[in-house]
Amino acid sequence: MSTTMKTLAIAGVVAASVTGVTTTSAAAAAKEKCYGVSLAGENDCAAGPGTTCAGTSVTDYQGNAWTLVDAGTCAEIELPAMADGTERTGSLEALDRDLPA
Repeated sequence: MSTTMKTLAIAGVVAASVTGVTTTSAAAAAKEKCYGVSLAGENDCAAGPGTTCAGTSVTDYQGNAWTLVDAGTCAEIELPAMADGTERTGSLEALDRDLPA
């Protein structure tokens, strides 16, 4: 392979790498952390003390566990009402929801 061909091949790899990083960053920017919307064991991360991360929530709609959702949709996610009839939605901040004893 000639020096010119090698240079073009390397340039192509670098360009593809930069494009991949930009696309990933743009996709991540289009998401936001939404607390209290995941089912038990289906959170993306953060499930409080004693947990390791993804998939470690222990109850449905756990307030300190988040899931990535499309940006701007978190507060619009409607969840089943609480036992006392209180309506609830997702939150951009961790919620103080009781965990089962």
